[in-house]
Amino acid sequence: MSEIKVLFENNKKWSLRMKRNDPLYFQKLSLLQEPQFLWIGCSDSRVPANEIIGLFPGELFVHRNIANIVYANDINCLSVLQYAVEVLKVKHVIVCGHYNCGGVKAVVESRKLGRADAWLKSIRDIMIQNAPELKQLRKKMDKIDRLCELNAIQQAQNVCQTKFVQRAWKAKKTLSIHAWIYNLRDGLIKELYVYSGNHNSMKNMLI
Repeated sequence: MSEIKVLFENNKKWSLRMKRNDPLYFQKLSLLQEPQFLWIGCSDSRVPANEIIGLFPGELFVHRNIANIVYANDINCLSVLQYAVEVLKVKHVIVCGHYNCGGVKAVVESRKLGRADAWLKSIRDIMIQNAPELKQLRKKMDKIDRLCELNAIQQAQNVCQTKFVQRAWKAKKTLSIHAWIYNLRDGLIKELYVYSGNHNSMKNMLI
């Protein structure tokens, strides 16, 4: 059986399993999605968004790209963010990075990845801005992991600066922006930063 046929077989088994657990599962799922969370995460195949936080389809709106970057001119990411905030009216936007991220690692090691090199410019900028702190870390892996944290925090701050989020806060909407980091080594998530439009609510857990 080819690799693609295996996927179709897996899909059939999953569909049957879900219907056995709840005969109306797909009927209910097809009617409406009302997620309270938007997840902006890395495309890394080891970080399945719904699964690691225990949510089912319909409970999490998801956008993923290499190294969970939020650019002010990325129409893809901004369209997802606007739809989530203004149409779905999510209450939380989560920017989740992960340790040993391939994109971050490539920046630290000055490796060339092709088209992705331009995409990773934001991380190179973050590395330069935080060079004194990163230079104090002797082990390369520690530098990579700390840069993964700093990247997640910066991208969450970029989300805070978008007009959609600023507009929601001005209208007194309930909306929090979170920076998280996922540890591939133990499967646990740590919150690095949370902001809800009130300057007193800002918390940076690491600095």
